Amino acid sequence: MQTIPTTHTSRSQELMALEDQYGAHNYHPLPVVLSRGEGVHLWDVEGKRYYDFLSAYSAVNQGHCHPRIIGALTEQAQKLTLTSRAFFNDQLGAAEKQVCELFGYDKALLMNSGAEAVETALKLARKWGYQEKGIAPNQARIIVAEHNFHGRTTGIISFSTDPDSTGGFGPYTPGYQVVPYDDLEALEEAVKEPHVCAFLVEPIQGEAGVMVPSEGYLAKAAAICKAHHVLFIADEIQTGLGRTGELLAVCYEAVHADILILGKALSGGVLPVSAVLARNEIMLTIQPGQHGSTFGGNPLACVVMRAALDVLLDEKLTENARALGEVFRERMRRVQAKRPEVVELVRGKGLLNAVVIKPHADGRTAWDVCVTLMERGVLAKPTHGDIIRFAPPLVINEEQLHEACDIIEQVILGF
Repeated sequence: MQTIPTTHTSRSQELMALEDQYGAHNYHPLPVVLSRGEGVHLWDVEGKRYYDFLSAYSAVNQGHCHPRIIGALTEQAQKLTLTSRAFFNDQLGAAEKQVCELFGYDKALLMNSGAEAVETALKLARKWGYQEKGIAPNQARIIVAEHNFHGRTTGIISFSTDPDSTGGFGPYTPGYQVVPYDDLEALEEAVKEPHVCAFLVEPIQGEAGVMVPSEGYLAKAAAICKAHHVLFIADEIQTGLGRTGELLAVCYEAVHADILILGKALSGGVLPVSAVLARNEIMLTIQPGQHGSTFGGNPLACVVMRAALDVLLDEKLTENARALGEVFRERMRRVQAKRPEVVELVRGKGLLNAVVIKPHADGRTAWDVCVTLMERGVLAKPTHGDIIRFAPPLVINEEQLHEACDIIEQVILGF
């Protein structure tokens, strides 16, 4: 068993030990046991309050337990939760219409998890490649970016470059080519191959450490794809729905992806909802019996999704993310100026940001910074050892942001 820190009361220790004993060890969580959430805050089982600066990896853009979303959930849950797609239900069509009109697409295909949506997009791209581009059977190739993160299914890890995701899980699915992220020359060379049907990319690589590409990269990449009759697929599961200060991160460069993938905040963090959007030419290549999900497009998810989108727009959360993202990065750059030997870099867009921590001479790392932040009341999580991702719910106000930044500054200055 893992060692449970002794600073916690017996209740926290008991619950962490229970999970450690009966649960798979596929995560390495911070040693805090959460039991309640509201807005930008979380509470542990002892009643201590925290600022949430992870937002369930950007799934909780609308804040924890938003009353409008929870209200929609509870009302629908008393009527009808699941029919499967063997029948029509009275909520799916309206949900599809809303998301299509909001993002400018002909069709939507609703799934549950983000990984399922990515798998759906990959199948659509291949089917389109065979039916519309005329690629020879079983020869379709999809280009992806190095250091990508699109999920952890056996299909998706086949094009991952992260050894933690791939090690010991082979053999891998063929049909993918990895090119460096933010490298237009490599992309253009790759898409010249006639069997290429799509380029799948995160507009900002979140799990890789909030890697923001060069200005113009996305627009030029989309243009390259169009010139070579290749689909441009934008994975906006983490970057979309206001997180970066635009409704979609590709909006910064006026890109309209051929296939758009959404998830996480599509339900406000209430239950799993994901969606793939495309024009008719692409979406209608898949026919009955060729793809689906028992829970995909269930009436409960549809109602929750519609409420989550309404909250995002009505409360102007995208605009808030853009404005307060500037404030956050300015605060962190001031901290960097004071402690350049600790903070190597600050980067991000909107309220998706990263602070790169230099390893300390005594062996302390970004993990230790996050543990101290937790003790002071701010929850954040490191990625790739030296990078701390800071992504609070988009409902945060400036006063709350500054209060959290004060804590972050104190911790880093004392590191």
